[in-house]
Amino acid sequence: MGYESLAACVADLERHKKLKRIEFELDPALDIAAVQRRVYRAGGPALLFTKVKGCHFPMLGNLFGTLERTRFIFRDALRDIELLTDLKVNPAEVMRHPTRLRHLPRALTHLFPRRVSEGPAISRETSIERLPQLKSWPDDGGAFVTLPQVYSEDPENPGWRFSNLGMYRVQLSGGKYQPNREVGLHYQLHRGIGLHHAAAREKGTQLKVNIIVGGPPALAVASVMPLPEGMPELSFAGLLGGRRLTIVQPQDYLPIPAAADFCICGTVIDEKLLSEGPFGDHLGYYSLAHDFPVVRVEKVYHRPGAIWPFTVVGRPPQEDTVFGKFIHELAGSLIPSVLPGVAGVHAVDAAGVHPLLVALGSERYLPYEANREPREILTQANAILGQGQLSLAKYLLIAAKEDNPQLDINDLPAFFQHLLERVDWRRDLHFQTRTTIDTLDYSGSALNRGSKVVIAAVGGKKRELHEKWPSEWGLADGFSAPRLVRPGIAVIKGPGCRKESRSQTRAAIERLLRGLSQNYQEEGLPLLVVVDDSEFAARTLDNFLWVTFTRSDPALDIYGVRARVIDKHWGCGGPLLIDARYKEHHAPLLIEDAKSRARVERLAIKGGPLHGLF
Repeated sequence: MGYESLAACVADLERHKKLKRIEFELDPALDIAAVQRRVYRAGGPALLFTKVKGCHFPMLGNLFGTLERTRFIFRDALRDIELLTDLKVNPAEVMRHPTRLRHLPRALTHLFPRRVSEGPAISRETSIERLPQLKSWPDDGGAFVTLPQVYSEDPENPGWRFSNLGMYRVQLSGGKYQPNREVGLHYQLHRGIGLHHAAAREKGTQLKVNIIVGGPPALAVASVMPLPEGMPELSFAGLLGGRRLTIVQPQDYLPIPAAADFCICGTVIDEKLLSEGPFGDHLGYYSLAHDFPVVRVEKVYHRPGAIWPFTVVGRPPQEDTVFGKFIHELAGSLIPSVLPGVAGVHAVDAAGVHPLLVALGSERYLPYEANREPREILTQANAILGQGQLSLAKYLLIAAKEDNPQLDINDLPAFFQHLLERVDWRRDLHFQTRTTIDTLDYSGSALNRGSKVVIAAVGGKKRELHEKWPSEWGLADGFSAPRLVRPGIAVIKGPGCRKESRSQTRAAIERLLRGLSQNYQEEGLPLLVVVDDSEFAARTLDNFLWVTFTRSDPALDIYGVRARVIDKHWGCGGPLLIDARYKEHHAPLLIEDAKSRARVERLAIKGGPLHGLF
């Protein structure tokens, strides 16, 4: 059986020496986050901060900090999830081993929450100001809840069966929120709560929400799980938690998980928007202040011995990287059943998840075709970009699996080499312009607005890729220090453009392109990327992915040597060039506070309370 509460999980982790108590007072404004980031990078244990400055509630960090620990937490339920997944993907194979089905009735009962009349979650009350005031980065606009589970119900079909539980950022303080009476609710495009909010507005009612913090760890994973239509997150939380979820419903409020540690009950204030943010986010930059909905706080419940779980995000990898890997383990095998012909999709964490997807599709319908080119995989690419949060991707790189059956989408060096050996830049670039992108991505033309490109590659090898920069190649004035990242991929240091207009940044690139068009052929080095620091970008593949795909928008920043438009299709005859310099309209980078960094690092020296943790 899984954990009934977060406290039970903490106790079990401590028994197995997978959790460390920090019994030295630390400030939730910057210092606790700085510790968590370092312990995560060191592959360290979960952390229970028992003495939080200005607050009597303990804080729990790095709970999901390693894949091994995350699997351990959910070890009791993984067999049941595997069984249900196999029944969906390959029922005939399951039927060949009927003994597996003996676990099915119990697993199915876990999908149905159980109502109780009382629960520890509503036994005590507090106020917003008494909650842990976590601030992760120096320019954050206030304190935030970083592992919230926001519960809402369809106004037209109330009840848990038509509910949504999503991890939507909540700002507790700062800005123009009325202290203790209002909090900010930041939800992005294509999130389930948006449908509920729209339905409430159409009906002329206000949307009630519960902001749940803590409770069984399965709740947090369920709130970020890409579930099929019609499956409520509360059901999946029961399945993943290995037991039926118990819920309690105070009068005048929505249901609350009976074992939740905290619950902020409130109502989204109709027609009221306030500036939310800035917030240091998972792309490695600040998401800036923008108007978002406001929740009027009506009750703040907590259980006895409540624990406040949190995470810290920033440039990947961070703890949310493990979330992504674990979710892929749970649901990755379902991709072909949801997207026919697609063998796999990988949201690349090092590039910030949404900016870059790589996928393997298939070309099944013209097996006799001699000169193969992308056909069916373009249909599959459109299906991928029409699927939930995958629709927020900017770059989708897709290849045909039958061209290399051993190709693994998680092996990015091999995938890039395979694609670049086959791509035809005159034919294989397919843009969507003036469309939606991730709310947190500031590389586009405006908030939520940017472009997408599908790069599709099919067929045999067209070229051998260079493994070094040709010594005879020169560059236009202002461009220097070319470096090879991988075979066929080079980065070039360009002139800084942070304080320049878009027309000025384009002028520099056009100057580079004129020189390239006179001297270079596309073969061998099909992909060139202009960056601010070519040594940094080429140092690791992760650096290259982060810089290239978080600092570029396809329609704004893709260029090509000998580019042409034919029948409204853009392509180029020479190398493709991406301008990934840090530009005027990009969000500020995340940089740690120097004083906080020094304080935390002093505590880690020999004899200090954090010695040995990082």
